[in-house]
Amino acid sequence: MSDLSSLALPHILSLHAYTPGLQPTGPGWIKLNTNESPYPPSPQVAAALQREIGADGASLRLYPDPRSGALRAAIAQGFGLTPDHVIVGNGSDDLLNLLMRVFAGPAAPAGFTFPSYSLYPVLVAIQDGVPRVIDFDRAMRLPVERIARSGAQAFFLTSPNAPTGVAFANAEIEAVLAGFPGILVVDEAYAAFATENAAALVARHPRLVVIRTLSKSHALAGLRVGYALADPEVIGLLDRVRDSYNVNRLSQAAALAALGDAVYYDGIIGRVKATRDRWLAAWGGGRGWFTYPSQANFIFTEPRDARGDTGIAVSRSLDGFLRSRRILVRHFPGHALTAPFLRVSVGTDGDMIAVDQAIDAWLNQEK
Repeated sequence: MSDLSSLALPHILSLHAYTPGLQPTGPGWIKLNTNESPYPPSPQVAAALQREIGADGASLRLYPDPRSGALRAAIAQGFGLTPDHVIVGNGSDDLLNLLMRVFAGPAAPAGFTFPSYSLYPVLVAIQDGVPRVIDFDRAMRLPVERIARSGAQAFFLTSPNAPTGVAFANAEIEAVLAGFPGILVVDEAYAAFATENAAALVARHPRLVVIRTLSKSHALAGLRVGYALADPEVIGLLDRVRDSYNVNRLSQAAALAALGDAVYYDGIIGRVKATRDRWLAAWGGGRGWFTYPSQANFIFTEPRDARGDTGIAVSRSLDGFLRSRRILVRHFPGHALTAPFLRVSVGTDGDMIAVDQAIDAWLNQEK
């Protein structure tokens, strides 16, 4: 250990940073590993950015609205809430971090399911917190009673789940709220692709926080905008620990423009869902691979090789073969439940055909 490292807090030295999906350099890749939108944002977004920058970029010398006030108001209106029910962040990760700052620490356990978003344990560790991990079984049924007994002060639930795509009904979420005495955070990064979401529950459940992002459904991953819906008292606590200017001017302008073009986004979300359902049927039914019924913009599937075998060696083999064809998907090898699977972000129809053709080539070489 160097002298500099010895000055760090002890719990930081044992922390393992979050590992994002590979970001390739150079052209020619089909990138289906980070659940980005395969389509560009609304044309209104580019126009709003050009207006915000102006002819000489002079606006960029000024700080943004520290509260993202106009954006909070627009989001609140869309859900029939007040701006006091809304906070905006530098992506939904920023808001998850704020929630951990407020509700997690050495004396305040934070819970989450596994598998789930792998940033949660990192954020708990940054707080020197105590994790309460509730494992799913392969059936992916929501463990309502175990969450209630977890002893967590705040519990983080991803719905639709990452990486499986399985969504949980509002009735199940309300069952958790009925038995769990702490703050329930429902991370709805993929809610736009699902048949139901928990936003409507916020007004009547003060211990519920719903997190959303514009990265997936609104094709703004490069600008980092997320928001949370919660009781005004919870929003006030998050504002206490929020960075002063946590969302920049351009991101605020782009997000407002995106939220104002519902017709465009309904169209591209519909295209993603149609493509997803087509390949759910092709791989789950046509190929006979076990595939979770995704309500997100990705597919979590268990490949079978030419002999009909499954397992981590099979999923690694296909992942490596796809990468050799310059196709990126996501493999999570660290757990028995996730290791036999690959997560494939839904791309354009052409992207998905290229993946399927590569799978055929992989199977033929295995014979």
